[in-house]
Amino acid sequence: MPQIATDDGVALHYRFDGPEGAPVLVMSNSLGTDLSMWEPQMPALVQAFRVLRYDTRGHGQSGLPPAPYQVDRLGKDVLALMDALAIPKAMFCGLSMGGMTGMWLGVHAPQRFTKLVLCNTAAKIGTPEVWNTRIAAVEKGGMAAIVPGVIQRWFTEGFIKAQPAEVERISAQLLATRPEGYCGACGAVRDMDQRSSIAAIRTPTMVIAGTHDLATTALDGRFVAETIPGARYVEFPAAHLSNVELAADFTKTLIGFLAG
Repeated sequence: MPQIATDDGVALHYRFDGPEGAPVLVMSNSLGTDLSMWEPQMPALVQAFRVLRYDTRGHGQSGLPPAPYQVDRLGKDVLALMDALAIPKAMFCGLSMGGMTGMWLGVHAPQRFTKLVLCNTAAKIGTPEVWNTRIAAVEKGGMAAIVPGVIQRWFTEGFIKAQPAEVERISAQLLATRPEGYCGACGAVRDMDQRSSIAAIRTPTMVIAGTHDLATTALDGRFVAETIPGARYVEFPAAHLSNVELAADFTKTLIGFLAG
């Protein structure tokens, strides 16, 4: 199980796939998932890119530090991975919490990234009360207490009915997430507000949103795209996990931007 240790001692689990010497693409998972959330994209991506996926701290097989986390720490984790693997520059794609991490990187480490893809994300999400209620529910009832509601926000009703195997795959990732890690990451989302800072991003950026996304709305996505100078905006008729719900369209659009 390949891991690197960050400067605060947290072990980050990662996978590096694709041809040696190809351009590096770092991919960052959403809250409550692990690096395997990107499996629908991998067969196509590894034809042209060296893909670095990792489990955000508190998720998957990465370490479980005390809560709460902060978005700057999540960004520094990406830089620690890149430094440990001798990657001076890369492209970055993050969804939801991963997209928030990408915004921080675009502001604070622009010299390390050649392109940013910010998917189904927002510069600020909800109110502290919303996140504190979510944290309390998990602390009381574990991950099972929130999975049904989360799945209803992550996928459209039509997809849930048509693709039960894919919905079950993501549900299993949610259930397997350690409650302490999930709550720690909820704290990072709760405390994040990048609405002003992202105006400083100059890295070529594409923002992907979902028309039916109830977690990070299309309005949120348009705000991010309009605030980052020159950002491209793409909207899919999907809910929150657009990379799963419309995998082929998502992958084609992602590769087109990265290779263009």
